[in-house]
Amino acid sequence: MIIRIALALALTAPPVMSSPAPLESRLCPVAVPARTRCGFLVVPERRDAPARTIKVGYTVRVSTAPGRKPDPVVYMSGGPGSASMQLTGFLAAMFPDRDVVTVEQRGSRYSAPVLSCPETAEALLGQVKRPRPDVATAAVRCRARLGEQGVDLRGYTTGEIAADVVALRQALGYASWNLFGVSYSTRVMLDVAAADPAGVRSVVLDSFLPAGVAWYDDAEANLAGTLAGLGAGTGAAFERAVRRLNRAPARLPTTDPLLGTRFTAEVTGDDVAAILAEALHESDVAAVAPALVGALAAGRDAPLAPLVDGVADGLLSHEFGLYHAVQCQDEVPYNRFASRSRLFTINADKAVCDAWKLPKSPLTRSTTKAPALVLGGQHDPTTPPRTSRPAAAALPNARFAEFPAAAHAVFLSDACARAQIAHFLDTPGTTAWTTAGTTAVADGTATGGPCQDVRPARAPDLHVTAAPYLISRAPWQAAPFALFALISLLQFVTGALKGRSLPATAGLAGLACAGLIAQSVHALAASNAVALAVGVPSTVTLYGWLAPVSAALTAASLLQRRRWPQIVATLVSAGFCVWWFTWFL
Repeated sequence: MIIRIALALALTAPPVMSSPAPLESRLCPVAVPARTRCGFLVVPERRDAPARTIKVGYTVRVSTAPGRKPDPVVYMSGGPGSASMQLTGFLAAMFPDRDVVTVEQRGSRYSAPVLSCPETAEALLGQVKRPRPDVATAAVRCRARLGEQGVDLRGYTTGEIAADVVALRQALGYASWNLFGVSYSTRVMLDVAAADPAGVRSVVLDSFLPAGVAWYDDAEANLAGTLAGLGAGTGAAFERAVRRLNRAPARLPTTDPLLGTRFTAEVTGDDVAAILAEALHESDVAAVAPALVGALAAGRDAPLAPLVDGVADGLLSHEFGLYHAVQCQDEVPYNRFASRSRLFTINADKAVCDAWKLPKSPLTRSTTKAPALVLGGQHDPTTPPRTSRPAAAALPNARFAEFPAAAHAVFLSDACARAQIAHFLDTPGTTAWTTAGTTAVADGTATGGPCQDVRPARAPDLHVTAAPYLISRAPWQAAPFALFALISLLQFVTGALKGRSLPATAGLAGLACAGLIAQSVHALAASNAVALAVGVPSTVTLYGWLAPVSAALTAASLLQRRRWPQIVATLVSAGFCVWWFTWFL
C-alpha cells in the first residue's frame, strides 16, 4: 500500500487519500509534454467475475501554471477503439491551467491486452477487392485467437469502460474533475457522470452519441442529410455518381497497410457512399465534398484515389476487436436492420456481431445534473445535430452549441470550439452563451462568449484534379514545374543583365506563372490541406495561361538567337505547357 500511494503521488499533484485500484508506472508509448507521467490502472476484466485483471492505460500531465486549478480535465477518445494519450500535448495547450488526464479504453492500443483484430481489418479492406472476403469468417478467426489469449469479450462494454474512469479518479486522488468525451466516449462520460456525481464538476460532450439512438438504422439518412446540407445539388449529384459507379466500378491502385502490398481496388457507387460517410467526419473533407461529388457525377474517377487510400489508412486507427466487442453488445442489438444497407461498413458490423453472438447489454439512458456543454458540427454525418441537440435538451443543466461548417469531433478542427470549452470550464454554472449562429439549450438565447464574431471559412473554389495528390505521393512528378521555374529565373536574370528584353520578358512571364501558382497552392494548403487531394484553386487555371505566353516569347527569342540556352528554354517551356494542360489540369 505504501508503494502504491507513493507511485500515485509521483504521477499526480493532488494528494491521494486512498487507491481502490492499483496503479502501475510505465514508459510513455507516445510523445508527451514535460511533466507527464504514464501508467496503467489495474482493474477486473469483468467486475461480475473479477478473477482476471487487465490494464487500462492513462497519462497525467501536471500543469505548471501559477493559477493552476484543482480540478483536472479527463479526456477519452471515441471509436470505440480509438487511442487517447497521443492527444495529451494538444489538450495541455487547450487547458494550460489544469492537469490533463487522458484515459484509454480497455482493450485499446495503449492498454493491455490490446484487442487488435487484423483478420477483421483485412476483411474490411477486402470490401474494395474482388472477390470480397467474408467478414464473418474473419471475425470468427479473430475471436478464436483472442480466446486463446484468455480474453473474455463480455468484459468490453461501455459500462465497464465507464467504471474504469470512475476507478481512475479514485486511484489518482482527485476530489472531482471535468469529463471530456468525443463521439462514442460521450456515452462513456455520461455514464461516468451518472455513476460518480460527487466526483464530476462538469461535462463536455463533443459530437454527442446518446444511448438509444438507432445509429446503424440512421446511417444512410445521416449521410444523405449531410450531403444535402453541403450545398444545393450536392445530394442529387452524389446519387448520380453512385448510380454511375454501380454500373461501372472504378479501378484504382492502392496499398494494403497490413500486408504492405499494392493491389487494385474496385470501387462501386455503394462503396463510395460507405467511404464518404467516414471521410466526412473531417471538416476539411466536408468543405471540398461538393467539388469532389460533382467531379464523380461528371464521370471522373481520379479524385477517388485519396478516398480509397484513406480507407487503408483508417484501418490502422481502431482496434477492431474492441470496436466490435462494444458495438455487438451495446449498439447493434438496438437497431432493426430492416434491410441490407448499401454501406459495407454497416453490413460488416452486423456480420461480425451475428458471428460473435455476444450478449446484449442493458440499455442505460444516463443523465447528469452537472453543468454540461454539448457541441455539434453542422455537417456531422455520424452524430448530427438533429439527434444530439434534443439529447442535450433532455439533460437538466446542459447547453448546446452548433458550429457552422464543422463536422465530427468539433474541438479537433475548430479553434473557437476549443475556446468555448475552456471558457465553459472556467464558468460551468453561468447563464448559457454561444457563438454567433449557434443555439443554447438552457434558454434559447445567445449571450456572448468567446469567438462570437467568428464566421466559418468559405469552402474553397476548386478546379478538380488528381495531380496535387499524385505529386504528394511521388514528388518527382512535379519536376516539370520546378524545371520551368528554374529556366524562367535564368532567362530573366541573364536577359536583364545582357539587356535582351525578349528573353527577360519571357522569363518574367514564366516566373509570374510559377510564383502565382505556388502562392495560390500554398494559401490553399494553409487553410485546408485536404483540398489539395481534390484539386487546386480555380484561379490557378488562369495563372497557367502565362506559361504559353512565356513559351511564345521564348520561341521568339530563339528565332533571334539560335543558341543552346534558347533551345533548352524553348524545349522546357513547351514541355511544361504540355505537362500543365494535359496532365496537371
